[in-house]
Amino acid sequence: MTEKPEAFYGLPQEVKYCKKCVMSNQRPASIPEFKHTPERKGANYMHFDEDFVCDACRFAEVKEQIDWDQREKDLVKLLDQHRRTDGYYDCVVPGSGGKDSAYAAHVLKYKYGMHPLTVTWPPTLYTDYGWQNFQNWINVGGFDNISFKPNGRVHQLLTRLSFENLLHPFQTFILGQKFIAPKIALKYDVPLIFYGENEAEYGNPIADNASSMRDKSYFTYQSFDDLWLAGVPVKRLMDEYGMTLNDVRTYLPADADELAKSNIEVHYLGYYLKWTPQESYYYAVEHTGFQARPFRTQGTYAKYNSIDDKIDDLHYYTTWIKFGIGRATYDASQEIRNKHLTREEGVALVKKYDGEFPDRYFQDVMDYIEMKPEEFMQLCDKFRSHHLWKKENGEWKLRYPIWEAAP
Repeated sequence: MTEKPEAFYGLPQEVKYCKKCVMSNQRPASIPEFKHTPERKGANYMHFDEDFVCDACRFAEVKEQIDWDQREKDLVKLLDQHRRTDGYYDCVVPGSGGKDSAYAAHVLKYKYGMHPLTVTWPPTLYTDYGWQNFQNWINVGGFDNISFKPNGRVHQLLTRLSFENLLHPFQTFILGQKFIAPKIALKYDVPLIFYGENEAEYGNPIADNASSMRDKSYFTYQSFDDLWLAGVPVKRLMDEYGMTLNDVRTYLPADADELAKSNIEVHYLGYYLKWTPQESYYYAVEHTGFQARPFRTQGTYAKYNSIDDKIDDLHYYTTWIKFGIGRATYDASQEIRNKHLTREEGVALVKKYDGEFPDRYFQDVMDYIEMKPEEFMQLCDKFRSHHLWKKENGEWKLRYPIWEAAP
């Protein structure tokens, strides 16, 4: 009997694709970022039903049945409960001036009369247009903003360790982006936080969108002793890498007891307003001066998704390495669900662009983390799951690409 190639990270051994979009069953979901171990123990993966349709596509069907007029009335009722007239902030909107945060903050302020405080955990390496979009968000859109820049030496080290231990270039950014809003809301006593779309839009369990609210426990942790950061136990970061408790806490959630006792509510605006990324883009262009990239993003066919950080492109390349899922797969799946592409068109785009190496900013990223390019390539080989990849004539190829899979 031939032994099956090893599946890393607890991935499903058999690779299958959603019958409606182009996403595979190898997509991780609901991973607690600050508990990432090198083995990704405890990770959950995208659910497919008995007809082998993914949760994200099923949720897209659910959205078509929602009474959005009633949802908007519910939103107004919620906002009326928190709206202030004393000149103080009544909600926090985290973001960096991308299309989604630009839309969320602008519509809350100018359509619904709220007074948002925008909060930014900035990209690690701003692109020129990402920086300009951030400036436009604040200056053209017209918002107060708090931007928190972490200790540069610590951030650089943690980013490098995330590369080395997890092949996860974006972990430090994801953590900061996730936890900054509750911390600022506590600091400034603002009881309402609005994120944009729920993760159910992209494949996390449909039940996650049964309510507009995100349980505050999502932003906390139970035991400091169990936490890992950049693939390293937090205690080891302090003992062996010279980090202080202050350095580490920057990337961890708000105090659990303090957040639990507060009256802060965390909501998804996408629960109340039908969230379509393309429409958010058009809205942001019109109202906050948002600009797409002046060229196609490497690894996909689009120009306006996740363009703030030079590390963004490399992040999606690493998801291609680890899970066989590149940036074109993410973009095409979302556009198929919103009926902007057919599945056949999506398959063709995935075949053409997934896995394209993002060399435009590659050397900038390597210089930042002080890593040699050949070292990065060695890490890619180390993190390729054997059940997904094979080597033919000296080149790595997917064993089961979607364009060869049965429809």
